[in-house]
Amino acid sequence: MRLCTDDYRQIFLSGAPLLDVRAPVEFAKGAFPGSDNRPLMNDDERHRVGICYKQHGQEAAVRLGHRLVADEIKAARVRAWIEFANAHPEGYLYCFRGGMRSNISQQWLREAGVDYPLVTGGYKAMRGFLIDTLDSAAAQCRYTQLGGMTGCGKTELLQQLEHSLDLEGCAHHRGSSFGRHATPQPSQINFENTLAIDVLRKRASGVEHFVVEDENRAIGSCHVPLDLHRRFIDSPLVWLDESLEQRIERIRQEYVVKLTAEFQSVHGAETGFQAFAARLRESLAKLTKRLGQERYRRLAESMENALYQQSINGDTRQHEYWINSLLTEYYDPMYAYQSEKQSKRIIFRGNRKEVLEFFQTED
Repeated sequence: MRLCTDDYRQIFLSGAPLLDVRAPVEFAKGAFPGSDNRPLMNDDERHRVGICYKQHGQEAAVRLGHRLVADEIKAARVRAWIEFANAHPEGYLYCFRGGMRSNISQQWLREAGVDYPLVTGGYKAMRGFLIDTLDSAAAQCRYTQLGGMTGCGKTELLQQLEHSLDLEGCAHHRGSSFGRHATPQPSQINFENTLAIDVLRKRASGVEHFVVEDENRAIGSCHVPLDLHRRFIDSPLVWLDESLEQRIERIRQEYVVKLTAEFQSVHGAETGFQAFAARLRESLAKLTKRLGQERYRRLAESMENALYQQSINGDTRQHEYWINSLLTEYYDPMYAYQSEKQSKRIIFRGNRKEVLEFFQTED
């Protein structure tokens, strides 16, 4: 059995289970999709060892680490690693640089009768590999953007294409002022890691021409890497046309019906509905300056009426009134202006069926 690997490409292509033995604070800053944090040291222990290292050197820090993680604490952590190893025999363990912590974890596992491989270079090397993956994609791949008015279902169409990149999916955000989900977005690092792995796997399957949504660089709190975004906005644009009625219905489903269900699944029926209503009000309030006070008050009143009706009997149809006004008075004029500005980039426009067929036959 190999006791170490530096084949980062194969790790991510295979989706190998990853045992992350870094401290929780490190894991929270950045990790890989599906990795499992079972630390050698908790945050406090790592902090104390770090101070000891700075003041007294490595040897003293190692001795302190062994005193802090000993006896039942050590046994519990080894049991957690054994549980992971038994459940995922095809996996790997790693620490930050593939150094002392992962080697100690591997040694303790071996003493318990389990040989488990580690990743040479650790998290830092794997993260560097994924950054290089995005840099290579920016330099080497072709792109076509998909644009369209708010609510036309660009993400749904992209999900039907094998050569698309779902930026909003990676960012866990729908990309508009109303785009936040009931659960938080990933960290910037995790967003980039998820995107890079998607790019890596699709390029491995032969994709070199990607379709991406016409997005701002910022998708909520996440940002598309600058070089990659520059390639996106310099690429050809396909425009998806959809009727106002279809767009209103799609927004009602996505931003009202499904979002209510999201909040209620997280917080329970009553608290979840209140959290959903607060999120909707907050999202509209962010547009106050752009809408103007008078238009904002009118839309807010319409939204309150719709929320009251929904709270009484679950009927969400009244939300269509403020959605209609927000589209026709704010989003549509803005998108129409952007479409006009980008008219030279548009190589095709059509309805959903026509655009899908275009992308499926495009070279």
